[in-house]
Amino acid sequence: MYCSSKTALVILHFGDIYHSDELLKILNRFYKRKEMQKLAADQGLDARLFHQAFISFRKHVLEMPSLSADLHIILSDICFGAGHIDDIYPYFMRHAKQIFPMLDCMDDLRKISDLRVPANWYPEARAIQRKVIFHAGPTNSGKTYHAIQRYLAAKSGVYCGPLKLLAHEIFEKSNNAGVPCDLVTGEERTFMDMDGRAAGHVACTIEMCSVTTPYEVAVIDEIQMIRDPSRGWAWTRALLGLCADEIHVCGEPAAVDFIRELMYTTGEEVEVHTYQRLTPFSILNHAVESLDNLRPGDCIVCFSKNDIYSISRQIEAKGLECAVIYGSLPPGTKLSQAKKFNDPDDPCNILVATDAIGMGLNLSIKRIIFNSLVKPNVNEKGEKQMETISTSQALQIAGRAGRFSSKFKEGEVTTMHRDDLPVLKEILSHAVDPIETAGLHPTAEQIEMFAYHLPDATLSNLIDIFVSLSQVDGLYFVCNIDDFKFLADMIQHIPLNLRSRYVFCTAPINKKQSFVCTSFLKFARQFSRDEPLTFSWVCRHISWPLAAPKNIKDLVHLEAVHDVLDLYLWLSYRFMDMFPDTASIREIQQELDDIIQQGVRNITRLIRATDPNLTDPLQTEIMHGQTGSEATSGAFWTRGRVQRGSGGTSESSLASRLVRDGLLTPDLLKQLQREWSKEHRRQDDNQLSTLSADHHEKNSKGKRKKKKK
Repeated sequence: MYCSSKTALVILHFGDIYHSDELLKILNRFYKRKEMQKLAADQGLDARLFHQAFISFRKHVLEMPSLSADLHIILSDICFGAGHIDDIYPYFMRHAKQIFPMLDCMDDLRKISDLRVPANWYPEARAIQRKVIFHAGPTNSGKTYHAIQRYLAAKSGVYCGPLKLLAHEIFEKSNNAGVPCDLVTGEERTFMDMDGRAAGHVACTIEMCSVTTPYEVAVIDEIQMIRDPSRGWAWTRALLGLCADEIHVCGEPAAVDFIRELMYTTGEEVEVHTYQRLTPFSILNHAVESLDNLRPGDCIVCFSKNDIYSISRQIEAKGLECAVIYGSLPPGTKLSQAKKFNDPDDPCNILVATDAIGMGLNLSIKRIIFNSLVKPNVNEKGEKQMETISTSQALQIAGRAGRFSSKFKEGEVTTMHRDDLPVLKEILSHAVDPIETAGLHPTAEQIEMFAYHLPDATLSNLIDIFVSLSQVDGLYFVCNIDDFKFLADMIQHIPLNLRSRYVFCTAPINKKQSFVCTSFLKFARQFSRDEPLTFSWVCRHISWPLAAPKNIKDLVHLEAVHDVLDLYLWLSYRFMDMFPDTASIREIQQELDDIIQQGVRNITRLIRATDPNLTDPLQTEIMHGQTGSEATSGAFWTRGRVQRGSGGTSESSLASRLVRDGLLTPDLLKQLQREWSKEHRRQDDNQLSTLSADHHEKNSKGKRKKKKK
């Protein structure tokens, strides 16, 4: 029922210069009432939703030409002192339910998003009494070796690792030991049986493990990643859900107490086996400081691909060969570079790598050299920030020096810069922070039940509502879902059923690569039309065949194309009919891997062929800040280095920091330099014009003086 014209006039009167302030004060007093906020929270409006609902309600009251009669009377009474401010609450909630429909079915939604007892999600695992053995120790202590020995001796088993490379390694080791083993990753299925029957053993990436297949032994590697803000849910799911008589968990001692506490909720005890490092590593008392001090077996660790390129060019300019390993390289290329570095007969005996070497590769490293102690991280809110590496990260990387299986039986660890060495020593002197929480992620079934109650909500909104309503106890947290929402928003306009949309959004792609994101969008659009993504269609999209890279930009594009083919293979195992040409795609991906390998072998030539503005201006800028021997002795190594002083932390080069953090692209830097050059030339021209005018005026005055004389 709406107000009469007379009432409307009164409401309009509220909006005049004399009464709008009074009404606004009343609404703001209502908003600040803790009792109202608590009542709203009980109805499903958390602080964020309460704020959004109030903003909308306030706008509705102040800007609507007419209000419902009952709301008008309440507001009028409060204005004239005849009513209480809390009387607004029912009308506020009525408005809130119009903009947040889930409030009408809040009880059902709360039950669906209750994540307090995730152990109950896995009835098959709860039906058996599992034995949990924790193999605890630092890197290179043999903890995974002992777990794998039990895995190989069992009648059936599953190995769950964090990386495809680790799954491949166990797959090969098992089959070489005469134990038939299948391989399952997001993009690959390899069955040892010619008829496609599953073997008793399987090596898989942890996201791909089955929680319904019974095994005698399960191995969960790198259990400390259960607290990872993005992927932790996969370790939680494996630990709580695997149906195995024995669960062998491998990881840092810092996780032991937490895993004990987690298993207490399932009624299972944890048996702990502790291991010591097989070979020692020592922290040197001096930094490397100059490229001239590099030795065979050295590995320089960087936290940026740009630093990898720059440093490898500097090394090879001195007549040395180096191998290069970073995260976005295809697995085949990483293995090829590792083999080149490990080969004692190969002249390449220096490695430049990111922390991608922290796990998954066997490398003969004598000395780990930290080029920087600062790396980009994503916090719990999904925000990128630069942070000093943690003790756990430092130990994981430093532990690659002097491996038991390598030719170097003792390892050494140091830094490139003198100022960083005491900081590294301090980091490594601390104990690793104990693990306190495990990650969780909403399942497709839970989101489908949400969608049943909220049919008009987008997938991104469903996820937002789920997270805002989810209840977790102190042992768990909800993993970061920003990447999922990013993909959901990207394909929201494409008509897909909810389950297909959910699967697409769980695809592991790098959202920073525009070509991969564009391909993802095209894949979803083609899929929605019910048109199979054939081999010829994909070849047209990626412009196959592709030429060898001529510069770094080409190499980066080829890496993105490799990721696109990975995306195709990943989707092909979820939608086999729509992605039918898996074998052909795998063949060209292998060809592409070879092309990328060749490009990485010639990486110095590619860097040199790249526009020199990519690196040289940064080097020049850094060199300008140094003089004498400092400038000639590896000055470019200051890039990415943190200067410590009373003013906090700051980079020696603003441009290098901007490029490294992705805030300034090389092309934009090049454009800025052109503009700066034009500006300098214009200023120079103006200055010359001024000088010329001054000179002309002086000459004129001189001539006039001569005439007077």
